[in-house]
Amino acid sequence: MTAHKTLLLCSCDKTQSFDPEALRKAAAAEQVIAVDQLCGHDMKTAAEHLGGDAEILIACGQQAALFERLGEDVQAETGHSAPLGTIDIRDRAGWGSANANPKRQRAKQAALVAAAQLPAPIAPAKTIRSSGVCCIVGPTEQAIRMAELVQDELGVTCIVNDAGPIQLPSAAYDVAKGRLTSAYGALGHFRMEFAQLQTLNPAGRGALGFGEVQATARSECDVFIDLRGGAPAFPSYQKRNGYFWADPAKTGELERIALTARERVGEFEKTVYFRLEESLCAHSRANKPGCTRCLDVCPTEAIFSFGDHVQIDSDICAGCGSCAAVCPTSAITMNESPFEALTKAVDVMARVYREHTEESPRLVFHTLNAGGEVMAHLARYGDGLADDLIPMGLEHIDRIGHAEILAALGAGYAEVLLLADNETDREAVAAEVELAQAMVSGAHHSPSRIRVIAADELSAEGDNAGRVSEPVLLVGGRRDITRVTVSAMANGVEAPIPLPQGAPYGAIEIDSDKCTLCLACVSLCPTGALGDHPDRPEVQFTENACVQCGVCESTCPETAINLKPQLDLSKDALSARTLHGEEPFECIKCGKPFGVASTINRIVEKLENQHWMYKNADNVQLIKMCDDCRVKSQFHGENAPLAGGERPRVRTRDDYLDS
Repeated sequence: MTAHKTLLLCSCDKTQSFDPEALRKAAAAEQVIAVDQLCGHDMKTAAEHLGGDAEILIACGQQAALFERLGEDVQAETGHSAPLGTIDIRDRAGWGSANANPKRQRAKQAALVAAAQLPAPIAPAKTIRSSGVCCIVGPTEQAIRMAELVQDELGVTCIVNDAGPIQLPSAAYDVAKGRLTSAYGALGHFRMEFAQLQTLNPAGRGALGFGEVQATARSECDVFIDLRGGAPAFPSYQKRNGYFWADPAKTGELERIALTARERVGEFEKTVYFRLEESLCAHSRANKPGCTRCLDVCPTEAIFSFGDHVQIDSDICAGCGSCAAVCPTSAITMNESPFEALTKAVDVMARVYREHTEESPRLVFHTLNAGGEVMAHLARYGDGLADDLIPMGLEHIDRIGHAEILAALGAGYAEVLLLADNETDREAVAAEVELAQAMVSGAHHSPSRIRVIAADELSAEGDNAGRVSEPVLLVGGRRDITRVTVSAMANGVEAPIPLPQGAPYGAIEIDSDKCTLCLACVSLCPTGALGDHPDRPEVQFTENACVQCGVCESTCPETAINLKPQLDLSKDALSARTLHGEEPFECIKCGKPFGVASTINRIVEKLENQHWMYKNADNVQLIKMCDDCRVKSQFHGENAPLAGGERPRVRTRDDYLDS
């Protein structure tokens, strides 16, 4: 049975307007209550409903924490508190410029509320245990100072990298001297290697000294504090849990790090952001290299090669989703933001907006933290978001690939924008944006419908030319929806659309002069795009299944295969077609077809009267026989090289009785 729901709206001191009935329908609520200051003099209204039985949805994101505390107070007083949800419609849709279209604003509010009713994906979690073993690496003065700051909570070892003086030994932490050569891992399990390691000798009087030099040494720790001042030990070090890098240009860095590092003791829940289906991975086959797209884009180096597929270290993975955005086979998917959930939310918002305006909205993907703060600041002090621009927040903008962009266009958005927080984000999405633009351009649409923007473009109006975009049915996986969307946009386009190098769509070309039809490419193709013919030597190809992984290209012993990135929207791409084939050679003894005619003839041409075994002999005829006939000829034919003498007669019982 569906629980009753109450929607609480707030005009934020009469600074925004809304359509209560439209929002009630979008929220699937039984009743809607509108007030002017829910976080102030109307807070009793929220308290009353939190004490009831109906689910509560409060349309205020700014004061979400306040309403959660209010629910806890009601729970403490009455022993019961209604389920509570909050959503922001003010910063994203309520506040805008003086010229904003109220109809569009209210349509956007309804779209946001409707999308918020979709079930949220649930990501599994794992437990990480940290005993508080801490390794501090850096100059003596800073390392000892940091050790003094954290020694009460952490078990500290300092690895100093200079000859700085140590005045007095301390029993609270250990000291050694050495040079860090490598580090791997995350909170709870760092593995480190050092060169020229010497442990401090605390005994004796006078200046302290170090012991015997170890050429190499290994150590493990739970928390890693890096005070060396050079480059961080890890790429995208901000996403490495348990690793602290001190920026030498900032003051107060040691104190800032110490406050956080001291708390890294105990058990922690770590979200498992991804799901990996190894059987779908096209990374390699039989030690022949294939797809490396996820390896190339992972900012934390959490992904590594593991035979025919990749593996992902869940301790290191920060959940950015860049791997899922580029994976051509969907071997990697995200638990927190699966493609199906994103597509559903995008579709619902576009549909609700169109129902209220009969126009197509625009969509902007942004990060929840930095992007959300930009929008809140723009709404309060500027013109706010453009009235036709619907925002969709994610933890990381890297999560958006060409398939998500084209799914939005397929849902009917006029433009799809990506708000980059910084240059790193812009670079992370550049390749996928370029790929989507190539597809849209090939479909004879403006590539400017897809672009990466800065914060100052959020208030800009879109191009109203061709405002209405007919939506398509968004059913299937990433490749299915991409193909359907581009096909709908490319009305009348027959030729394949050329794509940038490295695109996960395309054809392969075989040089028939080089190809010997060994079919090695067919046997190793990880997606089944390449196949053979059951009755004759032939290579068949289904373009829609090809992900341009390159396994066939690296496998071919004759270097006869070339990849051709393109998107063929014709029906021919959905079925197998012959790339190269020849007639089989027929056995000269029994007539059974075997081998490739050109290959057999080439072998005969190279060996006949050229090699001593095939001069003035019938051996060359063996090459022209099938396996069965070749064996029979070698053992039983006249002058057969492996023939034995006449078999002796089998002795019977009568032979023994007669003798």
